Amino acid sequence: MNRLMNLAAVAELIGSGAFLSLAGPESALDTLPRGNWIAGTIPYFMDIAGGVVSDEGQVFVTPLPASGTATLAHYGADQLKSIVGNGPDNGFTVAIVPAGSAAHKTFAAEAVNDADAFLRPTVGWVSGVHLSDLGKVTPKVYLGTTGQKFEDGVVVAHVALPDRQLASIEIVNIFEPGDGDTLRFTETSFEVGDCLVNGEQTNLAAYVKAKGLDHGQLPLVGDFGGAHINASIQSVDGAAGKVVLYAPVFTGVDYHFAKPVADYGASFRERLAGYRTDGVQFSCNCILNFLFGGLEGQKIGELYGPVTFGEIGYQLLNQTLVVLRID
Repeated sequence: MNRLMNLAAVAELIGSGAFLSLAGPESALDTLPRGNWIAGTIPYFMDIAGGVVSDEGQVFVTPLPASGTATLAHYGADQLKSIVGNGPDNGFTVAIVPAGSAAHKTFAAEAVNDADAFLRPTVGWVSGVHLSDLGKVTPKVYLGTTGQKFEDGVVVAHVALPDRQLASIEIVNIFEPGDGDTLRFTETSFEVGDCLVNGEQTNLAAYVKAKGLDHGQLPLVGDFGGAHINASIQSVDGAAGKVVLYAPVFTGVDYHFAKPVADYGASFRERLAGYRTDGVQFSCNCILNFLFGGLEGQKIGELYGPVTFGEIGYQLLNQTLVVLRID
């Protein structure tokens, strides 16, 4: 059912008692009745017709599997270690966190260090707002069982699956590390002043501007034991000598700026050609892919879901497409 639905249809589905993960504009989510759902604010989606911007009157619906047993909750920014700890031994957790919140920053910095993260998979996304509302409206998350909405913390659905089923997370990243300089960082942070470029201390903002990378279209790609994890540029302040990122960089990791991608849409369609969609429970794509790739109105495959301010696939990700599959 992963698709956009009108509010009357969503309310009827909630009334049936179904467990749901929802995404939509705040004006739409505010109208929904209490029930077994969690949600986050966003007006951007990949739907069956392609990329869509929907400001009101529609909500994207992702049903949680009827074969599972779901528990819904809200965790404060000081309770995030409990997300994985309270996850089922066999199953998964869907998590939604508001962009820019304390919980967003804490989860981004700490999730990668949780020893159980890969045993109890967490998937999800970072809620946002229409880009014209940046700095004017705060992203929200909702706990449908109580009807509350929050500007901080994480709403989750812990879903226990029967032993015959197994949940797995797949990450589609069209970026590869380039062959240029190696960058390393001396602290885990969303904001960077100086870093090490090929072992030499360098101001990152000056480096990015000199290399013509301040457009932000190419992320830093970190090598996490062979897994490529992106950290995307949000802003470059040359006067302050500071670069702000959408995800933190970590110490002890080699980073390279990504190789250029000539055509986002074509790159995604190539990667998703023949992609097995049976068993797909959830997916989300990044707002940066949506914008830089001009994905509004484009079909890139048969994976549908919210277009987000960050993706969660065990840890916080940028400029990726994340998929949860149940086999």
